[in-house]
Amino acid sequence: MHIVIYSLVEASTEDEALSTGKTVFDRLVGANPHAGAVFDYHVTFDEEDTSVAGKARWGELPTAAPVDSDDGQDLLERGWEATKEEFERNLERVKEALNELSDEEIMRDEDLARHAFHQVGAYDGPTIFLYNEHANGIRHREQLDQILEASEELWIVPADVHF
Repeated sequence: MHIVIYSLVEASTEDEALSTGKTVFDRLVGANPHAGAVFDYHVTFDEEDTSVAGKARWGELPTAAPVDSDDGQDLLERGWEATKEEFERNLERVKEALNELSDEEIMRDEDLARHAFHQVGAYDGPTIFLYNEHANGIRHREQLDQILEASEELWIVPADVHF
């Protein structure tokens, strides 16, 4: 499956932001020797040589945008809303499992209950759409607000990832 994720990086130019963003995405696909793979591969929106990912799948998105620009605000909102929606969807599944299933049924992962528990607690992966420049998932609004307030040159870089 494919989703679009976003990295928030400090940079003074678009090229620098894109380069740093690619480093984040490389970590998330395990391209660095000390990083575990969370996704299979990534395609940023400057890449033209693919027919199944990036622009070919999602259309035109900025390769990188200052967070305080209109494009940047749009990408940030997309990333945050997707993270919130996935959390709420999985949290609802957890609540239903706790109300409707026995401990043994949850232990057996009936109705993918344990999977939902795992997704609610995830620090990265397909339920987290925003990442900082260290490839750490941004899981709650206060964490996002701290990152937004801490930098005057914050950029957002989108990438299509497969998992």
